Amino acid sequence: KQGTKKMKIPTLLATVAGVMLASSAFAAEDPIRIGVPVGLSGANSVVAPSVVQSAELAVEEINAAGGVLGRQLELVIADDASGAAGAQKAFDSLVFQKEVDVLISMETSAARNAGLPIVSRGQVPYIYTSFYEGRSCNPNLFVDAWVPEQQVPPVVDYLSADGAKKFFLIGSDYAFGRGMLEFARSYVESTGGEIVGEEYLPMDGSDWTAIISKLKASGADALITSTAGGAPNVTLTKQLRGSGVELPYANLAVDEGTAKNMGADAAGILISASYVTGIESAENKAFLEAMKAKFGDDLRTPNDLSVPQYEAVYLYKAAVEKAGSTDTKAVLDVLDEVSYTGPRGRIQMSKQHHAPLTMYLGQVQEDGSVKVVGTFKDVDPGEQCPEL
Repeated sequence: KQGTKKMKIPTLLATVAGVMLASSAFAAEDPIRIGVPVGLSGANSVVAPSVVQSAELAVEEINAAGGVLGRQLELVIADDASGAAGAQKAFDSLVFQKEVDVLISMETSAARNAGLPIVSRGQVPYIYTSFYEGRSCNPNLFVDAWVPEQQVPPVVDYLSADGAKKFFLIGSDYAFGRGMLEFARSYVESTGGEIVGEEYLPMDGSDWTAIISKLKASGADALITSTAGGAPNVTLTKQLRGSGVELPYANLAVDEGTAKNMGADAAGILISASYVTGIESAENKAFLEAMKAKFGDDLRTPNDLSVPQYEAVYLYKAAVEKAGSTDTKAVLDVLDEVSYTGPRGRIQMSKQHHAPLTMYLGQVQEDGSVKVVGTFKDVDPGEQCPEL
């Protein structure tokens, strides 16, 4: 058109270069997005807030120290409702709509299993931070929490040494509950004990009356339970105490935070965990002080479900820095090579995408605290995913 000035080539090139530099700078400043699908509702709602708090502290600390590769971290939280249907929605939203760079989460096994196909399709790394029944194997999945081979033997050995020979098993009817008790049954029988009963209630069930009646009639001299973390632990324990059950009682799923919520009902319960607040180390002291400083009176008790979440954020940071990128393949290639020394000690997911862990056998006290009665260093997770 007449009167229109043509832009000179050097000016055009300079403008394009400027736009490219600005775009590059903007990209470098984009946050690294960490997706956290977690059970804010449903069975895990008792413990999920502590998990979110741990993730928030890790992100705050890392960002204050300069972030990762010069980029800040950003948490994207989604409620998976503690189950399969909710997990499918949460994973799909985080991976395909929010386009997170990684998933780091504590979830029920039902939620994890439902989310894994989405992880595979979306090709994102997934660090699972919940103790679970074991043998969940996927090239994108890494686990920094315990499996039955690490957790069950100390409990059974302790009860057996105390004279228990007949065991009754109670669980939530899903992958975790059945998987844990299947291993417990096998271990009890291999060490000369007898299983005199094994009963399950749906994961959202809350009336244990009929099962408790069977327990009382069984002649058992010890009880082992494996219920969904959170609400089922609370309802079962309260009903056991209310019905006068005083058998030696080991719970394979209760965490320290839930035990505190139970109050006096939890007193005497045996737990086997990779984390208790009483661990005496500089790292654990610093962690607990930082949590108290950040959350004050709103602090939820750090526990064996929340602390692995905190450490997993640092493990992901280490992997991204070693890889020099958030590219999924690059991160997955080095996740088993990096380690982080935190509240639980040195953690490295080097054994078939799982981690050797120091385990603590504890007994819940009247005030909900846990007294450590045995320590087992660097317990191997055993054969979990030999094909990985």
